[in-house]
Amino acid sequence: MCGFISIFGPPGSDVVRDALSGLLAIQHRGQDAAGVVAFDKKFETKKGLGLVREVFQQKHLKRLAGPAVVAHVRYPTVGTGSGTDVQPFTIDFPLGIAMAHNGNVTNFQQLKRTYFRQRNIHLHSDCDLEAVLYVFAGALVAARGSDPITPQALQAAVAEVFRVVKGAYSVVGYIAGAGMFAFRDPYGIKPIIMGERHDPDGPTFAVASESVVLDVAGFERHRDLAAGELLWIDEARKPQFFQVGDRPHRPCIFEYMYFARPDSTLDGISVYEARLESGKRLAAAWRETGLEVDAVMPVPESARTAAQTMAEELGVPYREGLVKNRYVGRTFIMANDELRRDSVRDKLNPIRSEFEGKRVLIVDDSIVRGHTSRQLVKIARQMGAAKVYLASYSPPLLHPCLYGIDMSTKRDFIALDRSVEQVAEELGCDYLLFQTIDDMVAATNAHAAHEIEFCKACFAGEYPTGDVTQEMLHDIEHDRLSAAGTDSGGGS
Repeated sequence: MCGFISIFGPPGSDVVRDALSGLLAIQHRGQDAAGVVAFDKKFETKKGLGLVREVFQQKHLKRLAGPAVVAHVRYPTVGTGSGTDVQPFTIDFPLGIAMAHNGNVTNFQQLKRTYFRQRNIHLHSDCDLEAVLYVFAGALVAARGSDPITPQALQAAVAEVFRVVKGAYSVVGYIAGAGMFAFRDPYGIKPIIMGERHDPDGPTFAVASESVVLDVAGFERHRDLAAGELLWIDEARKPQFFQVGDRPHRPCIFEYMYFARPDSTLDGISVYEARLESGKRLAAAWRETGLEVDAVMPVPESARTAAQTMAEELGVPYREGLVKNRYVGRTFIMANDELRRDSVRDKLNPIRSEFEGKRVLIVDDSIVRGHTSRQLVKIARQMGAAKVYLASYSPPLLHPCLYGIDMSTKRDFIALDRSVEQVAEELGCDYLLFQTIDDMVAATNAHAAHEIEFCKACFAGEYPTGDVTQEMLHDIEHDRLSAAGTDSGGGS
């Protein structure tokens, strides 16, 4: 899971501040590292481990000045998260290209074992973006020959990426002195949206992984890229769109449940409205249990919207019983189980009066490993709650995600091979309710202009790319376990 923004302004403009504002808006998508590559007459790079505000200082801005920027925040789902894995990546020969992505290359290890070895290409990192970059650059050079960059050559390069590189990826980049490009994987699993701003010296274009990035940087949303679509903006500064792939669109539904900010719109669907509707449907399911509650409270931040609607529908008070420390990262995307467990109480502190003697219903966006939920039940009981109920507006997560969510090993899931009652017992709560897959999909589509079929692989085990093999599953699980410093045995 990562976030990016690429900006292409008029000659003589300086867009790095806009890019950094955009990265701050999507810091939630990656807290491990941040990077910027800027272009004026040459590429200038600043990358590092840590948050945006930790990596970039005022002294860096002058060096990063220029009309073209590719910027990225990273959470590693492939590789160890070392400094060599920090995006964006650049190459200088035979073309100057800067590139960043959000997603996961499912056949990355296979490519390293065969495709790149056969071509004597040595990868310098453990980041799968490098595979996309080398395949794209090699195909682009072959397609253009000695001619300038053409849309036809770009389409050939993207088609080769689609042929060779499997998985889910949204990609942005800049070709030195030629223009900005972006493309979305053939199934459109990862989000990507384009915006435009009318500046005094001419139009400025941006491509980002969430619409909120465009909003805060002052861009007007233009449109999402379609599945398998290429965007090219050359020095004439007129966007050109080309449909390269021909697969059905299957955007990730977990973006709406958890990852994306509520003020984002992805593929024409408001994340906020999807969560509002999730709360309504979860309330209807709760009524069927016959259980009464004295208060509904969210696990901040993602669950607030659904919890508010659920409380309204049930006619009970909505309460902020858990106060979030905003300076602690998202526990779901922390590097290992020990960090997740240790961070829960640092991140969330209870208000005793909202628990004492009450039947409380705690609403969360999802229950993955169960560490946070287990700790919250324990805290609620310590605060004197009479009953502790849990509700998740996501269904049980049961299957590894191979497309860029850090749920790539079967041992990650508390609900795997357990009934809902067994999960409730494991968490220590008095009752547990999960949203159904059908209700989750219906809630997300409720305000869509047209019905979308989503990628639901982590819930239903159906991988839309249709090319997931046991070898891929083994490779990705091995990568994640190695990165976490654990072996392949046991559970967490």
